Amino acid sequence: MADTSSSRPVTILVSAIGGEGGGVLAGWIVGAARNAGYPVQSTSIPGVAQRTGATTYYIEVFPVPVAELNGREPVMGIYPGIGDIDIMIASEFAEAGRAIANGFVTPDRTLLIASTHRVYAINERGAMGDGRFDRERLEAAVAERTRDVVTADFREVSEKEGVSLNAVLLGVLAAKGALPMKAASFREAIEATGVAVAANLRGFEKGLTVDSADAPPSGLGERRPVSPEGRVEEEFPAVAQEILAEGVTRLTAYQDPDYAELYLDRLATIRDAERVAGGDGMLVRETGRHLALRMSYEDVIRVAQLKSAADRMARIREEVRAADEEPVIVIDYFKPGIEELCSILPPALAKPVMKLARGRNWLGRAHFGMRINATSVSGYLRLRLLASLRGWRRSTWRFAEEQALIEGWLQDVGEAAAVSPTFAQEVAALAGLIKGYGDTFRRGAENYARIRDALVVPALAGDVPADMAEDALANAKTAALADPEGKRLDAVLEAVGSRTAAAAE
Repeated sequence: MADTSSSRPVTILVSAIGGEGGGVLAGWIVGAARNAGYPVQSTSIPGVAQRTGATTYYIEVFPVPVAELNGREPVMGIYPGIGDIDIMIASEFAEAGRAIANGFVTPDRTLLIASTHRVYAINERGAMGDGRFDRERLEAAVAERTRDVVTADFREVSEKEGVSLNAVLLGVLAAKGALPMKAASFREAIEATGVAVAANLRGFEKGLTVDSADAPPSGLGERRPVSPEGRVEEEFPAVAQEILAEGVTRLTAYQDPDYAELYLDRLATIRDAERVAGGDGMLVRETGRHLALRMSYEDVIRVAQLKSAADRMARIREEVRAADEEPVIVIDYFKPGIEELCSILPPALAKPVMKLARGRNWLGRAHFGMRINATSVSGYLRLRLLASLRGWRRSTWRFAEEQALIEGWLQDVGEAAAVSPTFAQEVAALAGLIKGYGDTFRRGAENYARIRDALVVPALAGDVPADMAEDALANAKTAALADPEGKRLDAVLEAVGSRTAAAAE
């Protein structure tokens, strides 16, 4: 009989967002322990929804085989304890930060295995400004708060190899040797599920051999840079090329290559204006960043594209651990308002409907509920029909409205470059106020128009000094982003008006 007086369970915490197979990964770990003859226990704590609360899986593996316990059973916990986690696995980088903030990752004992890609949380996406978590701060916390760490963009590794992320993470875990099980036990666990066995084994083997120093280090797995012979590298300053390459990729997927060409054509005008003003390329970079976002506004066509994507069902089946013969039903709920429905109508139809809706105060109040079974033939065809309207997008009312707003904003940026390249950067950054749809979009557009009329137009006319306008723009934008209701913006614009009047006297 083995001496177990000094033995304690190895504690593992897995944190995964929806669609990345956290439950499957936890199941493989449990299966591997059982295959190797070790006592094991696991529990799960479900999250709220994708990117509002990840599901966590807690596992304890007792490092003495059952055969050597002489009939005794170890007492194991069902809930993770703060400061008591040996191995933390995070399928996404912010989840690693959440685990650190909650005290589960500690420098005296925790091995952290984390993919560095990002899937932005609801509060990050919904922020009026740049609400993203500070990556540098997170990386510093990871370095400071772990005993050992393996981090890389494992999602990019999985996509490159055509395998699942969770299989790669399992291979990384096995390679570290922090658990008493051998690689063969993990392979048996994968085989026992009977689901996508060949692909998952391939992903596991990749994880066994991947070197985090050589793997992609950041969350750029979706980027497909243009070729060195492409327009971005040939025509634009080096400081802007990475952002512009991202923009080309984004807009080609959103619409088509011609739309990406329009993006570069528009930026060429800004590039020329900046060169004349003696700028360093940062105006092109910042304008390109905001322009890519403005040109890829969200509409029901884009939502349908994502809901009917070819790999979506495979991800869902993997997450719910459905066997090949088990049916999976996916119901999508839509609640478009009048504005969303009008967004895909031609202007001749949309404009009178919108006028009527505004006159009767229906905007933001009238919605149309839709329940679509995405796994049925009729439901899937409805989604594909909506997605196929991508070619029709150029004929819609929303597209015409967006392009007119974009052209007006770009004209302001180009004229502002002649005043000062840094002032022009602040004018470009004003586009960050316009985002989302519904009330969020309307508030942002209203604040943008107020700031433009109060600060940009007078500065372009020479009525306000460039340095004063630059500072005022930065303050006004910050105020608008911090307070969507506009009270702080009122105070800033009032103060700027007073300064302008004093300067004129």
